[in-house]
Parts: sequence; C-alpha cells; structure tokens
Amino acid sequence: MFSHYDRPRIAQLCEKAGLYLRALQVSIFARIQFGLILFGSLSNYSYTAMQHYAELPDIKRVIVNTHAIEPQALVEFFGTLSKEWALECMKDLLLVNLRGNLQIVVQAAKEYCEQLGVDACIKLFEQFKSYEGLYFFLGSYLSSSEDPDIHFKYIESAARTGQIKEVERVTRESNFYDAEKTKNFLMEAKLPDARPLINVCDRFGFVPDLTHYLYTNNMLRYIEGYVQKVNPGNAPLVVGQLLDDECPEDFIKGLILSVRSLLPVEPLVDECEKRNRLRLLTQFLEHLVSEGSQDVHVHNALGKIIIDSNNNPEHFLTTNPFYDSRVVGKYCEKRDPTLAVVAYRRGQCDEELINVTNKNSLFKLQARYVVERMDGDLWDKVLQPDNEYRRQFIDQVVSTALPESKSPEQVSAAVKAFMTADLPHELIELLEKIVLQNSAFSGNFNLQNLLILTAIKADSSRVMDYVNRLDNFDGPAVGEVAVEAQLYEEAFAIFKKFNLNVQAVDVLLDNIRSIERAEEFAFRVEEDAVWSQVAKAQLREGLVSEAIESFIRADDVTHFLDVIRAAEEANVYHDLVKYLLMVRQKAREPKVDSELIFAYAKIDRLSDIEEFILMPNVANLQNVGDRLYDEELYEAAKIIYAFISNWAKLAVTLVKLKQFQGAVDAARKANSAKTWKEVCFACVDAEEFRLAQICGLNIIIQVYKQGHPFELNICSFPRTFFISSFLTCLLFCLG
Repeated sequence: MFSHYDRPRIAQLCEKAGLYLRALQVSIFARIQFGLILFGSLSNYSYTAMQHYAELPDIKRVIVNTHAIEPQALVEFFGTLSKEWALECMKDLLLVNLRGNLQIVVQAAKEYCEQLGVDACIKLFEQFKSYEGLYFFLGSYLSSSEDPDIHFKYIESAARTGQIKEVERVTRESNFYDAEKTKNFLMEAKLPDARPLINVCDRFGFVPDLTHYLYTNNMLRYIEGYVQKVNPGNAPLVVGQLLDDECPEDFIKGLILSVRSLLPVEPLVDECEKRNRLRLLTQFLEHLVSEGSQDVHVHNALGKIIIDSNNNPEHFLTTNPFYDSRVVGKYCEKRDPTLAVVAYRRGQCDEELINVTNKNSLFKLQARYVVERMDGDLWDKVLQPDNEYRRQFIDQVVSTALPESKSPEQVSAAVKAFMTADLPHELIELLEKIVLQNSAFSGNFNLQNLLILTAIKADSSRVMDYVNRLDNFDGPAVGEVAVEAQLYEEAFAIFKKFNLNVQAVDVLLDNIRSIERAEEFAFRVEEDAVWSQVAKAQLREGLVSEAIESFIRADDVTHFLDVIRAAEEANVYHDLVKYLLMVRQKAREPKVDSELIFAYAKIDRLSDIEEFILMPNVANLQNVGDRLYDEELYEAAKIIYAFISNWAKLAVTLVKLKQFQGAVDAARKANSAKTWKEVCFACVDAEEFRLAQICGLNIIIQVYKQGHPFELNICSFPRTFFISSFLTCLLFCLG
C-alpha cells in the first residue's frame, strides 16, 4: 500500500524486531527497479513491498539468521539474487553453520543450478569439503549428465558419506565415469563393501587389479563371490593373479572346483601353463571328465599333465578322442618328439609331423606316416626337390614303409606320388614285379592303374602292351591321362576296351583327326551318341550331306539351327528336307516348320508345300512368304500368300508371275490404292490396257473416296499409259 517511506529505517526496525524475512522481502521491489534480479520467481512476494536493504553486506548479515526464516522462503529469496550474490550468500550460510544450513544451500543449488552453474555449485561444496552436500546436489543432476567428472564426483561423495548402496548402483549402471580414476579412488577408499570396486573392475577389465586388491586386503569372500556369482568367465584371470600373489593352492583349487562347468577351461589352462602350474588343475579336470565332458580344452590340459607326469602318455594319446592333436603335439615336441609324432599322427597334422621328424631325424616314422596317410599333397610336399631331407625319406619308403605295407591303396598312392614327383624309374621295376608277375596284387585295381600311369609318364612304349595285358584298371581315368599325354592310339584302345564308345570316337575325331575312322567305328558300334559326335565333326568340316545323314542316324535334333545354316550355305536342300522331317517328329519349332517350307520351295516341291500348310504346323507363314518373295520363289510365295489371304502381297507376286488377271482379282480383294497402282503400272508395262483401265478406274475411285476427287495427278500414271485410255477411265468415272 505504501511506497514513500524511509526504507533503510524500516528495514533496521524489522531486523531489530527479529522480522528478518520482512527485512529481506521489502528489498525485492527496489532490486527490480535497479535491474539486479536475474532469475527466480516472485510469486510469493508482494510487488508492492518497499525497498529496505539493497546492499550485499546488509543481505548477508540478515540472511544468516536462518533460525528465524522459513527455509522455503529463503530458498525462493535466492532466486531474486544475481549469480554472484547468490553464491556469496550461500557461502556465508555454510561458513556460519555448515551442518544447519547445508540443506537450504543444497535446495537452492538444486533449484537454480542452471543459473548458478553446476561447476560453481560443485566448487562451493568442495570448498567446504561438504561431501554430503555434493552428494545431495549431484544426485538430482546425475541422470541428465554425461560428464565423466560429475559421475566420478557423485561416486566419490557417495562413498565418503557412507552411501555404499548408491555407489554400487552407479558403478553398475553408469556408462560415463572414468573407470581408471574410479578404480583407483575405490582402492584408496578401502570401502568395507567391495561390490562397487567389483563392478568397475569387471566392467572395464581390471580383474587382475581387483584380485590383487581383494587378496592383499584379505577379502577372500569377495573373490569367491565374484567368481561364483558375478562373472565365472573371468575366473582364469583371477586364478592367474592369485598364483602371482602366491595364494595357497588349497584356496585356488577350492575356488576352481566351486565354479566347475561354468569356468572357461582354455584361458584357465593358459594362465596356469604360463606359470608352470598345470598340475594344480588335475582334480578339476578329472572331475569334468568324470562328468562326461568332451570339451577339447579339458582333454588338452589333462593330456599335458599326463605327459609331464609320464603316466603312460602314449595310451592317452592313442585312445583319447577329444584332445586337439596340434596343441598336445606341440607341447610334446620339447619333451619327447616320438610322443609328438603319435599326437600328430592321430590328428593327421601333416606339416607339424614332417617338421618334428625332420628336426629329430625320425625318417622311418615319417615314411610310415606318409605311406599310411595316402595324401597327394603330403607326398608332393615331402618329395619336393628343395626338401633337403628327401633322400633320407625316399630310402625309408623304399626299404621299410612300402615293403611293410599290406594295403594296395597305400602302395598305389606312393607310386602315384613318385610319378608326380618325376621319380618313375625307381618305381616301374617294383610295379612290374607286383602286377605283371603272379602275386597277391596282380589283379589289384589301383596298382594296375598306376602301372599304366607310370608307363605313360616314364616309358610310353610299354603302355600299349600294358593295355592289352591288363583288364582291371580305371579305363575312363587312364584313357584321359593317355589323351593328355598325347598317346592317342593307346587312349582309343583303352576306351574301346571298356566300351566307352563316345570317348573313343572323340579321340578319333579330336586327336587323331580321322573322320573316316570315326565313321567306320560308328557303323561298327551303332550308338546314337557316337553318330552324334561324328555328325558334329562332319558339320564342322563342311561335310554337310554326310553330317545330315549322321544326325538322322543319331536321331539328334539338338543342333537343328547349325544344320539349317550349314545346309543353306551348301545348298543341299534335299538333305535338309529329310533332316527337318525327322526334327518335326521330336520338336515343334516355328523355325523348323518355316525352314521346311523354304526347303520345299528351293527344290520345287510345291505340292508338298500345299499339303504341309494344310496340316497342323507352327510355321511363321507371313515371314516365309516374304522370304520366298525376296528369293524370287514366286510360285511358292503365291501359295503362301493365297493361304493366309494376304491379297496385297499375292497381287504383286502374281504380277511377278505375269498372271495379270489373277493380280487384278487379288488387288480387288486387297482394295488398296497402293496395290491398284502397282498392278496398274505392271499391266501398262505389259500393255494389258484393258486390265490397266480397270486398275486405273479403281485408283480414281479410291482417290475420290478419300475426299479429293479432283486432285488426281496424271503424272502418277506411267508415261506409257496412253492419254486416250486415261480419258476413257476418267469419263467412265464421271458419268
């Protein structure tokens, strides 16, 4: 109500009377007038209040009397102050009574944090080392912030104020705090509850640091809880660190057994093996095996322990089906190379076995393995010219491995490998003794194959003799090899012997290049496929008539397009007709029927055309007619055009045949000015004036019908069309 009074005097009186809020409230109006209120709401204050205090020292002196001011009103009063004054007042409140005024300051900071600035508020609480204030303030701001420093300060303040559950929650849920910094802080803080530290280390890969901290601080139950409940997958890292910290084995064994099947075996074995403590896992691994585990890492580790203890390792290596031969073999190499060979042999680890036997001069074992393996790539590897141990290996194969072998497949693979390696002379004598002389391997399929193949490679003069004397070999495969070796007569003999007649005739055609012999062979075997091959070869060589005859014998219609093209080029339409009639029995193709009509026309079998078009067919008669016309086969074209009622084309075709009366009749049916003109001109040229007069009359009629009766151009008529004839036509038309 009042505005003109002594404000400072009234403020002092309010202050002396203990009315501190009134002393503050009445300053608001003046501050609005001076532009000093930067933020906040004035909803709870009277805009008619008078200015009492407008200076910061006065406000600071009054505001610290929080015992006489309602907290909410004081918080709202902060909204009337500038940032700097608000922070100064908050600082004074904390200086006067940190614990008593903390809640008011926190509430004001939370209410006006955007205006005051989060960093300024944090610095204020840190200045007074008020972790409680920092905790309450940041708690309201944390969910909307991604600032790592804010998240860390919240964790720090929660930890220092004993809010362990909140520390545990934030370390578990937040993705924004600095993991390294938080880990170091939690380790220094040494909280009684290790779960926050476990969260950080588990999430961000500090498991060894976590384990070391827990072990050195005698927090073993947390180690057990982490491994058993939080992350069994990190148990190997825990075990490794415990071993480094020289933890008692009993505790480690108990820890491992408490996890059992949840524990990843491979990294656990790696951690123990790096520290040469594999035997520590014996009980654990035996438990897993007794429970039926087939995990390769379990059996690898158990195998390594058995090898180290020399507890009948060969039995394990040969009977256990679950271990990884490469892993265990590698482990054996420095301990006992012969055991490494056993492991590698079991897993067919070719490269590893070759390396260890070369390194330790175990060539007899190497030769036996390679012979038993029967792998072409492996043979190629050991027989490479750059293999410095090749000579020692070959000696053992020839002297020991092959003579010991009772398997023809092993002998076969060895012979083939020597042949591939271009070592045939060492093998031919052995093979002839085994195969050509009476022995258990005389009729062996593979050895007969390889004897012939070796001869093809080393001594081709023997091949034909082997082909004639042997019966139990792979004819198709050996024949192909003979072809590749350019032994064409031998290949033909092989294919012929095994009734592989198509392959045989292909050799005659493609390699020996004798169509005559191929034709003789085809007459002898009388197979469609053989005749088809002969036909294609004859067609390629331009023997079109012979090719058509062969295609007919082969009953082969698949190459009709090639046959048609070749027959037309060679002008053998009589033969083409026979072929196309055969094709029509198997296929309904417009091309075939069309070409048949054309072929009939070319050999002047017009009656056959008339008969053919009356039968069901799929010929494109319009195209055929046009082609016949273009080829000047007018009689045949006349038949086609008449059949399909193409009167315009029929008219011009009859003109070509000098059949003018028929042309006029066809033009009448076509009823086209263009057709009438063509026929008219032809009749004039032939001095068929009567017919030309008829045509001319129809031309005039056509022009008249088009609406321009008097625009007839005399020049459009041929010069030979006599004036009298034209006038006669014109007079007839006009009257």
